[in-house]
Amino acid sequence: MDSIHVWATYLLILASVIGYAWERWPIEAVAAASLSAFLLLFAVAPYRDAAGFAVTSGDLLSGFSNPALITVLALLIVGQGLFATDAMARPTQWLTRIGGTVGGRATAVVLLSAALLSAFLNNTPVVVIFIPILTMLATQRGIPPAHVFMPLSFLSILGGMTTLIGSSTNLLVAGVAARSGIEIGFFDITVPGLAIAVVGGIYVIGFMPRILTPRQGSEGRVADSGGKQFLGEIDITEGHAFEWLTARAGLFPGLGDLMPRMILRGERTILPPFDDITLAVGDRLIVTATRRAFSKALSTGNLTVKTLDPSAETLGDQTNKIGPDMVMAEAVVAPGSRYAGRTMQYSGLRTQFGITLFGLQRKSRMARSALSEIRLEPGDTLLLCGQASAIAKLKGNHDLLLLEYSAQTIPQSAKAGLAASIFFAIVLMAATGALPIEVLAVVGALLMVATGCLTVGEAARAFDRSIFMLIGASIAAAVALERTGGAAMIAETAMTALAGLSTAAILSGLFLVIAIMTNVLSNNATAVLFTPIALDLSRRLGTSPEAFLACVIFAANASFATPIGYQTNLLIMGPGRYRFIDFAKAGVPLVILVWLTFSIVAPWYYGL
Repeated sequence: MDSIHVWATYLLILASVIGYAWERWPIEAVAAASLSAFLLLFAVAPYRDAAGFAVTSGDLLSGFSNPALITVLALLIVGQGLFATDAMARPTQWLTRIGGTVGGRATAVVLLSAALLSAFLNNTPVVVIFIPILTMLATQRGIPPAHVFMPLSFLSILGGMTTLIGSSTNLLVAGVAARSGIEIGFFDITVPGLAIAVVGGIYVIGFMPRILTPRQGSEGRVADSGGKQFLGEIDITEGHAFEWLTARAGLFPGLGDLMPRMILRGERTILPPFDDITLAVGDRLIVTATRRAFSKALSTGNLTVKTLDPSAETLGDQTNKIGPDMVMAEAVVAPGSRYAGRTMQYSGLRTQFGITLFGLQRKSRMARSALSEIRLEPGDTLLLCGQASAIAKLKGNHDLLLLEYSAQTIPQSAKAGLAASIFFAIVLMAATGALPIEVLAVVGALLMVATGCLTVGEAARAFDRSIFMLIGASIAAAVALERTGGAAMIAETAMTALAGLSTAAILSGLFLVIAIMTNVLSNNATAVLFTPIALDLSRRLGTSPEAFLACVIFAANASFATPIGYQTNLLIMGPGRYRFIDFAKAGVPLVILVWLTFSIVAPWYYGL
């Protein structure tokens, strides 16, 4: 029965990996099937491990209560809070200024900063820090998310290989070695670690983006926040940020990305160039800008969601506060629409749907006039703002065709400082060990919702069910592999096969075996399993144990070929829109490079 359970476990793991890589079925479906198979196996044919304890369904389902799973999901919610409030806009601008205007160079600066920080801080908080920064950078520079997030995870892992505290794996190996009377110093692994990090970094930054295929989000398309220009109107009220703004060289430098087209001052129309013109209370500033610029103006209060419809109690004075449930979306006026021919002021959109029309894009030339006086035409693209529930009412409307992919939450810039404070408190306390990171992550996610940085709906959308199922099923496989003795059997078989080879060859072979195992089990489980084996090998061969301990550290960290091997891979799986096969395509070459680099550098450095 023992051998049946071991071989059945091998078969189920192989079938699961094939299912993930084939991509014929969703990851959640393959994970659910894998988990069901393990539950059936140990329910129909009960098994007791070497210590005499039965492998129960509770053991196999323990992954769903695993701290790593809770941490990943909670940190995704925290990261969504940072993105929803634009909290990382300023750090992104600072880093991109260092990198210059070239998108690839700016990305490289951010990624290398993450790798450097990972040498002195655990990988997980480093990746959490840089996910919102790279999200902003990718959005601003039009960089595919697939080209930045997997490099972030891989470079943080590579950076973490260079010092003892760079990752939890390093500390685990050091802890097991300390029980055998062997101490590993802070910089004992730095030289070979740097060699591996440099070779791996060149591949990750220079070659890996060419391998990765950008994918669209779950909505099927990404909102066009780039070059499409909309016509909009800004009322200059008392205390407005643009009040007393004076034109220089015909333009208003304080407007940022908003391009002025006309100023309506009472009955007077002021056209460009705007020489010696100062904006005053009562002016209506007609501008053109991208939806990104309008979104920023709304979030900072420079543009207000106001009532344009005469049927409301007040005209032009009623404003709505931009809350976490306010959404910006685009809709197209359909041919034969009953809105065609109506002016924007008398469109009736607010009274009917509770939304405000504040931008218009038309392919043909538009007359210079107030936004509220422009008559709508079929084919016009309207920029709308309202609560998510109000925008949803447009679905199925035959007069206004809602572009559902365009609906995006307006950043809560007023709460950016609050969101950033929550985030950095998590990172600081996790780095100092004040509280466990799973506790900090859950509390941080709760605070993001409680303080209004996120709505409950936004937090729920940040929850990634594929990661939830993948971690649960993977831990079930790992439990089965360890408790049945399958992992130990692989290790013993590998050591038997390496017997009789030179010390350098044995070290290289051991690295390859561990690197394969760490992508099936977790990195920490693999490190704990192979550290005693490595120490025993060094004693048998009569060599220094440092080389074999370094082998375990570097190989157990080489979790590049699957998303389940390392926690940071799971963190970036959703933001990067990756599939299981993407990690194999981009990660397997990196595993091979790391293995070859170690096989060349280790014998020289350790004098084998």
